[in-house]
Amino acid sequence: MSIDRIRIATRQSKLALWQANFIKSELERVHDGLVVEIVGITTKGDRWLQSPLSEIGGKGLFVKELESAMLAGEADIAVHSVKDLPAELPPEFVLPVLSYREDVRDVLVSDQGDLAGLPHGAVVGSSSLRRQAQLKAVRPDLNMRSIRGNVDTRLAKLKAGEFDAIVLAAAGLNRLGLQSERSHLLDTEVCLPAPGQGALGIECCEGSPAQTLLTPLQDEAVARCVIAERGISAGLGADCSLPIAAYACLDKNDQVELLARIANEDGSQILHSTAIGQDPDVVAQECVASLISQGAEQILTALRHA
Repeated sequence: MSIDRIRIATRQSKLALWQANFIKSELERVHDGLVVEIVGITTKGDRWLQSPLSEIGGKGLFVKELESAMLAGEADIAVHSVKDLPAELPPEFVLPVLSYREDVRDVLVSDQGDLAGLPHGAVVGSSSLRRQAQLKAVRPDLNMRSIRGNVDTRLAKLKAGEFDAIVLAAAGLNRLGLQSERSHLLDTEVCLPAPGQGALGIECCEGSPAQTLLTPLQDEAVARCVIAERGISAGLGADCSLPIAAYACLDKNDQVELLARIANEDGSQILHSTAIGQDPDVVAQECVASLISQGAEQILTALRHA
């Protein structure tokens, strides 16, 4: 079946549109004559900014309405920041592309210096329990407060003095050209990223003809690492709203080297696990087993009932 047109469902934030238009250009580059359209959708997660995502359904709110558009035949594919995707997709969908990974690190944005230089009791904006817990582990004095909205909205709140600092993903700032002298990269030893952070994922319906057009965009090296990272959340039955961190890279022997963490809410307890091997699924299973043996399930139970 020949396909000469494909529609990309996307949120309408600047970053989401950048990502969708980037994939549009990549599809047009590898498929001469292909017509690619952008279908902008405002999700419930974008509209409801009063509460932390963990209280209103997690980052899956950004995904479900894009999936609904595909099921309704209004779009053929959706482009996501992989860190925003649930560990397990609904059975109707597949994720044939994991690719285009940017810097995986988090960034502390502040005019008052880096993490060590922030004043005692500084107000730091982040809605991510993963970021909050890891930063509190290093600086228990910090006053972590929830912040919602797109990148521009969060930067505007920082400028208005609502926060002394905010934490964002380096990938988003890089893609939007917003890195500056007040951007302080956080080493992964301090703040391990979310599973899949920095990578783009392309989702489509199972069996969709569009899937054949996506094959050239897959990056197997990125995919192996991201699959291992996402295996931590899946193995623990946790979504991306919980303080779970994972980062994998390929060593000189092309093996997947995975580091995973899970923390309690205030960062006073952080469990660590590492594993290495050729199969990303097996590596993830080894890390999950180690975390469980250290008490990960008790931490997750406490978080869910907090």
